[in-house]
Amino acid sequence: MKLILLLNLLFALSVNGQTGSIKGKITSDNKPVEFVNIGLTGTQYSSTTDNQGEFEITQIPFGEYEFQISLVGYQKVKKKVMIDKSLPVIISQNIISLDNRLNEVVVSGTMKEISRSESPIPIEILTPKLFLKNPTPSLFESMQMVNGVQPQLNCNVCNTGDIHINGMEGPYTMITIDGMPIVSALSTVYGLSGIPNSLVNRIEVVKGPASTLYGSEAVGGLINVITKNAKDAPKLSIDVMATTDKEYNIDLGIKTKFKKAHSLLGVNYFNFQNVMDKNGDNFTDITLQNRISIFNKWNFDRTENRIASIAARFVYEDRWGGETQYENKFRGTDSVYGESIYTSRYELIGVYQLPLKKESMFLQYSLNNHNQNSYYGTTSYMAMQNIAFAQLYWNKTINKNADILIGLPFRYTYYDDNTPGTQSTDSLNPTNKAQNTYLPGVFVQSNLKFKKLTTLAGLRYDYNTDHGMIFSPRLAFKYALNENNIFRLSSGNGYRIVNLFTEDHAALTGAREVIIKNNLEPEKSWNANLNYQRFFIFTNAYIGIDASLFYTYFTNKIIGDFTTDATKIIFDNLDGYAISKGAALNLDIAFTNGFKAIIGGTYMNVYSIEKNVRTPQLHAPDFSGNFTLSYTFVKTGISIDYTGTIKSPMHLPIVPNDYRLEQSPWFTIQNIQISKKLKNGIEFYGGVKNILNFTPSDPILRPFDPFDKHITENNPNNYTFDPSYNYAPMQGRRFFIGIRYNLYN
Repeated sequence: MKLILLLNLLFALSVNGQTGSIKGKITSDNKPVEFVNIGLTGTQYSSTTDNQGEFEITQIPFGEYEFQISLVGYQKVKKKVMIDKSLPVIISQNIISLDNRLNEVVVSGTMKEISRSESPIPIEILTPKLFLKNPTPSLFESMQMVNGVQPQLNCNVCNTGDIHINGMEGPYTMITIDGMPIVSALSTVYGLSGIPNSLVNRIEVVKGPASTLYGSEAVGGLINVITKNAKDAPKLSIDVMATTDKEYNIDLGIKTKFKKAHSLLGVNYFNFQNVMDKNGDNFTDITLQNRISIFNKWNFDRTENRIASIAARFVYEDRWGGETQYENKFRGTDSVYGESIYTSRYELIGVYQLPLKKESMFLQYSLNNHNQNSYYGTTSYMAMQNIAFAQLYWNKTINKNADILIGLPFRYTYYDDNTPGTQSTDSLNPTNKAQNTYLPGVFVQSNLKFKKLTTLAGLRYDYNTDHGMIFSPRLAFKYALNENNIFRLSSGNGYRIVNLFTEDHAALTGAREVIIKNNLEPEKSWNANLNYQRFFIFTNAYIGIDASLFYTYFTNKIIGDFTTDATKIIFDNLDGYAISKGAALNLDIAFTNGFKAIIGGTYMNVYSIEKNVRTPQLHAPDFSGNFTLSYTFVKTGISIDYTGTIKSPMHLPIVPNDYRLEQSPWFTIQNIQISKKLKNGIEFYGGVKNILNFTPSDPILRPFDPFDKHITENNPNNYTFDPSYNYAPMQGRRFFIGIRYNLYN
């Protein structure tokens, strides 16, 4: 026994004589990072950084080791270290933030770059990495992965749609590209189509009014697509995907440099020419499409890191849906029913920071031209819209706790079509009268910081040449108990000018007569939003909680009456008020073992009150939820992504004596993807969409008589052709496969 104790003592002394240590500091953006996992691979020697980012590992036997640094949301670091001296090995390492929810930079709430944690306005950040978990041919479809955001198809024939935020229809959501309000009215359907994923840096979503900074149409929320800086993009990126339904999508990105300018060229091409009619109603289940989008952005190197960029985009699309025997020769005739839409669109976007030594002053500008040539059966819709926008704004930092933003926006809109919307008011001599709207304005916004409280107050004044003066105030507060425990309260006023024929597709499709009862006045709204964020950072996991309560009160809301008369759609300002209220909860969970989950749910109640009669909002489910579950096998580079949405019953546009249900059933659409990354930048992926093969039933009323030629035959309920009964895509289960490649400098 004594011999064994003596041997153990000699061994311990030998080991102690040949051990060393590692100590150092971990930072990110030159700031210390705590809770970073430090360790030597394959051993029990490990540590965690303190609140100064410092660590130390002692009693390490001499030898060569693999040193590893890891923390959820940061890039892993591995390096070889040699312990061969009694003196400590000093390591000072800066780690790169990949997806840190606390420090993401946002601009949409304040028009200046600040960290998300500092913003008084709650903003959701979406990166292309999220959308790649369920790849789609357009950002419109990708938005279904965002809690409280619902891409809603409005027609079962041509499959056009819009984006609903918290139950409010698409026209209440402003879509901008790099902060430019270039997507409006006529182009709402196409705003999120044809933007190559290779060009998107991130998408910022503001739920609630943003009219103080962005003007009309930002009543319900804002979706700001922020494109990549050409300097930071891959030299070459390619993404090719195909499905068993014969959908083909190609994204291409190419970066080049010319002296002091960096160029990023992006091309998106989507083709679907497969006539499908799985429900046997002789109508295409999915609209056939042929779309190309070309986007080119230039960033210019300037002294003192001043900003200068310009970008242009062209989109052309040919889409049609209708009876399966439809051909282009039937376009506009009453022989075979089809809805055919030709769209061409040009955009120019630019920003220039003025060369002032001590001031931050920017000039933003955009131009766009949108042409639509379409037929809905025999109803033609020929429309053109031009928008010119310019904005000069000054961001003045008063001190470290106060700044002020002052802006001078100007917007000109030209709109013309062949509908009653642009006819003169002279009923005896109706003539075409194109709309020319001038909208000069001014806004001011101040931001004050105290120890734990941040306040934001803003006021916007616009003068609309058709409706006069319009004021839009906004007030927001952020109270932070600490950087991981944040309350936000915001409220504001919004207004919106309506164009029925660009925003409500039902005004064109089918055989209903459009009735506009009065001169429609602008809609107005007041909104309040209470948001709570809590972040938990553990040694092995990250958990983020985001909860919100929202309330919006509308006056003058314009609502289409589909139910009083089956042959008409009657539009008028609401003689009463409308309410959108609810609650939302998001959970963002990540573990260092490779498992990640994003789970969200929204409960809402959207309705209108007129003459003491309560009417629920169409296409607004009481509950909607979504989830993304991901796991990565680190050793093999294989990832599994399981995504899905679930929706409760929603009210639908039925007709008198309709045999179809007034509400949709509960339904869920789920998808799964498996992807494999190789070291040379290539990634293979594939999976199944709509695993449960869910599609709606009876989406079109009287599909056998689309021109109502036989409306009096065996039709006791006086039904007419109507394709607006829609709540989910008609596309069932399909398999997909794709390949991506990224080449960096």
